Amino acid sequence: MAKVAFIGLGVMGYPMAGHLQSKGHDVTVYNRTTAKAEKWVAEHGGTLALTPREAASGAEFVMACVGNDDDLRGVCLGDDGAFSGMDAGSVFVDHTTVSAAVTRELFAVAEQNDIGFVDAPVSGGQAGAENGVLSVMCGGSQAHFDAAEPIIAAYARICRRIGDSGSGQLTKMCNQIAIAGLVQGLSEALHFAEKSGLDGEAVVEVISQGAAGSWQMSNRYKTMLEDHFEHGFAVDWMRKDLGICLSTADENGASLPVTALVDQFYKDVQKMGGGRWDTSALFKRMRNLG
Repeated sequence: MAKVAFIGLGVMGYPMAGHLQSKGHDVTVYNRTTAKAEKWVAEHGGTLALTPREAASGAEFVMACVGNDDDLRGVCLGDDGAFSGMDAGSVFVDHTTVSAAVTRELFAVAEQNDIGFVDAPVSGGQAGAENGVLSVMCGGSQAHFDAAEPIIAAYARICRRIGDSGSGQLTKMCNQIAIAGLVQGLSEALHFAEKSGLDGEAVVEVISQGAAGSWQMSNRYKTMLEDHFEHGFAVDWMRKDLGICLSTADENGASLPVTALVDQFYKDVQKMGGGRWDTSALFKRMRNLG
């Protein structure tokens, strides 16, 4: 069992930190909104810290799950940042979905301070975090990954090192690129079924057992048909992630025409007032087209 800090108690971080505590780790939490951290401690035990530095002080592993590049820099750097409180030889594990550029930037700072840094974005959504079955894709040194993997196992179904620093974030981009196309394809299929006068549930029952089947189809088609989009990964966050994908594609020369198109469809959803709807709201956009 290890002394662990967890920074960021959002819809993902809150249950992830809970799994660490339930597995017997000694967990200290920090959240920008202190009331959320107080609630977590009341529910799970552990310790409350008022700054990232305080949370990281004495911790063997510091896990973070915050919002974006700037949020991550904010909790890592500066006098109150986690890096200032971490001991040499400790390991920072970043579960935030951010750019590979900021990952490599912070990796270099950590390395200068003899701190390990593993980029470890996750896939599986809120349900995966709550049930402890996330997919975790990692970048960083083999030694630091090997040290962190038994800790990450508290909430992971699979945890794999893909390569050097930034590789985890690049793999998460692959994940989001694939999801964007799948959700749009499913939305179009359900829209076509409705326009053809077919029973959408019956259609999915058949086609999900063949080559068209996917996690998105199995887990989202019912709520999509019921016009229910108040769960899962928010459109605002998906647009943030797809922006990272498209920016990185400009740098590495990858062609992402479908991703770019679906990003614009999500922009339409935002204009409909659906920024906090989950990503399957692409279907609501199709319905609104008539």
